Amino acid sequence: MSEQDAKYIPLTRIQKLISQRMLESKQTQPCFYMTAKADVGRIGKIRRPLSKELGVRISMNDFFLRAMAVAIEKYPLMAGTFKDDYIEIAETIDVGLAVAAPKGLVVPVIKNANKKSLADIAKETMELIEKARNDKLSLDELAGACMTLTALGMFGIDSFLAIPSPGQCGILSVGKISEEPVLHNGKLEAKKVIKFGLAADHRIITPAYGAEFLAEITSLVSSPEKLTG
Repeated sequence: MSEQDAKYIPLTRIQKLISQRMLESKQTQPCFYMTAKADVGRIGKIRRPLSKELGVRISMNDFFLRAMAVAIEKYPLMAGTFKDDYIEIAETIDVGLAVAAPKGLVVPVIKNANKKSLADIAKETMELIEKARNDKLSLDELAGACMTLTALGMFGIDSFLAIPSPGQCGILSVGKISEEPVLHNGKLEAKKVIKFGLAADHRIITPAYGAEFLAEITSLVSSPEKLTG
């Protein structure tokens, strides 16, 4: 193809920012990666009745965000930022949610997520997603996340591993719900599972610490009654 035939697609301001930050992350944060499955059958059974009871639509992601906040509280290094000779732990647990907006990917932030109920998180998430889709997020609503949740299950993706934003210890990715056969009391049953992926900065945590954190996430998701308070 000659230069005369080439097509050029200019980058938007958000696309330039994302490319710069992702390159910075890959160049400066030595990450390790791991995956784990969680049984989401209980969430599927209680989500609609709970939404009706609480008067707010609760999504799967709301359970995951709440689980992240609770797990980070138990494993505080997940809220750490690597400095030259120390690790700084964030004063508050602020959790981000990656959202595809018209002008590019944005990450609105739920502040003090560990201190909010599932219903509070669901309400705030809906508001933030609506603002993101209408390009009305403030700078404060986009700042401060210590960790981010990103999901691609709606596109039929089984699982994937994401890139943490600079300054965040890790990022949690989630794919689609699938069914797996399991033997229970001598009978073959279908179990609904979802796969989580964790990418985390090896300078801040060890793989063993990351494994414990991810196991806590899957445990909470598999027993969602622990998250409904």
